Amino acid sequence: MNFNWFLEVVKNKYIKFDGRARREEFWMYYLVYLIIAIVATIIDSIIGMRIVGSLLSLALLLPTIGVGIRRMHDIGKSGWFILIPLYNIYLWAQAGTPGTNEYGANPKEVSNI
Repeated sequence: MNFNWFLEVVKNKYIKFDGRARREEFWMYYLVYLIIAIVATIIDSIIGMRIVGSLLSLALLLPTIGVGIRRMHDIGKSGWFILIPLYNIYLWAQAGTPGTNEYGANPKEVSNI
C-alpha cells in the first residue's frame, strides 16, 4: 500500500478542485481513508462517543471532494458527476483520457510519485 498518494492529496492538494487525478491516486486515497475511518470507528466505540470519526470526516471532507472531482476530470467529465450515486463509482473505475483534455495534462504521463 502506498501512503504517499494519501499524503499527497492531504498535504499538497487539500482544496485543489482543478486538474486531474489518476485512478491510482484516487483509489489509494480512498483505501487509506477507509482504513483510518475503520480505526476511528473502533476508537469511537471504545470511548462511547462519535467524536473521532466525526472529526476525521470533517477534516478530510474537502480533500475527498477534491480528489473525486479531479478523478472525474481525468475521464473528461465535469466534477458535478460526483453527485450522481452509483454512476460515479462506474466512472471512477474508468481509465483516464489519454493525453491532454480540457482539464489538463494526463497525470499518468507526468506523474513522479
